[in-house]
Amino acid sequence: MMKNTADAVVIGGGVMGCSLLYYLAKKGTTDTLLLERSVLGAGSTGLSQAICRMHYSNPITASMAWSSLQVYANFSEQVGGDSGFVKTGYLVVVEEIDRPSLELNIAMQQDLGIDVALVSPEELRDLAPMFSTFEGESLAWEPQSGYANPYLVTTSLAARAQELGAQVTTRSNVTGVEIGGGRVQAVLTDQGRVATPVAVVAAGPWSNNLMKGTGVEFPLIPVRHQVAMVTRPPGLLPEHPIVGDIAQSFSFRPESPTLTMVGYAEEEVELENYDRGIDQAEAADAMSRLIRRMPAMDQSYLRGGWSGLFTTTPDWHPILDRVPGVEGLYCMVGFSGHGFKLAPSIGQAMAELVLDGRAASFDLSPLRFSRFEENDLILSRYRYRVLA
Repeated sequence: MMKNTADAVVIGGGVMGCSLLYYLAKKGTTDTLLLERSVLGAGSTGLSQAICRMHYSNPITASMAWSSLQVYANFSEQVGGDSGFVKTGYLVVVEEIDRPSLELNIAMQQDLGIDVALVSPEELRDLAPMFSTFEGESLAWEPQSGYANPYLVTTSLAARAQELGAQVTTRSNVTGVEIGGGRVQAVLTDQGRVATPVAVVAAGPWSNNLMKGTGVEFPLIPVRHQVAMVTRPPGLLPEHPIVGDIAQSFSFRPESPTLTMVGYAEEEVELENYDRGIDQAEAADAMSRLIRRMPAMDQSYLRGGWSGLFTTTPDWHPILDRVPGVEGLYCMVGFSGHGFKLAPSIGQAMAELVLDGRAASFDLSPLRFSRFEENDLILSRYRYRVLA
């Protein structure tokens, strides 16, 4: 039975909500409740490519990704359960126009202690001989990077939190947040009212729906992102690293010994009626770019795919903050297609913010709610914003 009071309620059962619930419990706060309208990981999390890489233009996201990678790569020891992490290495490819940006990013990341280096086309032939490069392109290599299983990560975080005393209630639709006297009073659901002084909104693209009637609105735009599954000829191409192909505006990673996952094509959509399939013309174009980068894929074929949602903000970076003007209301929203790789760091930092009044592990001020009004946006050095 769902409890009707809690010290804190987390709204949203994706990787972010479950990460926060776990880190709250790890810090000793277990009179908590996570509410999910469907099942854990059913939203953007479950449709993620789940790539774990550190290549960003900003220290806050690069350092969060690096710290989170240590959790994913050592998940059974640090959290418990299985992350499904596979180390593949990660290659960034840019055109000549983006070479200065690449060099600045690499220098910043190396200053943070991230294992990354510029590589030449000749060096790449030793690291990943299956790739083709072209005149004017520049390359960076992250040997520690890889990918994880978003469903395993999310459910493992939730399970550990529950073992510590937290409660998770799925198939419970949150209908609103009750605010009175300038502070949170309760979270309202289709199963009843939960009295609480703290509510954390982590509901992805549905977050604004929860705030109707409260005067709170997050600057969020849902963006459809297509993902195709492509066969890979195992005799010719048994494995390959992950690639962030900024030069061609897409990314891809191995999914198994015989499948490659390709992410491409972002477009703004209406939340409730977006196409969850893939467009054949867009998929064919992505296949041509994939073959150009990895010629052995000309023996492959499309197996299908899906479209998930990026919840974007004006600068394609998340909002991690108290909600101004409402005591006890917090948000972790707007991850813009690169949230999964940051989730452990964000869960830890948000737990510190909620319980201690400030985040000690990371300085969250660049990701504050007010930065849009202040025109203090987090900028990317690239045109391809999801690789910010």
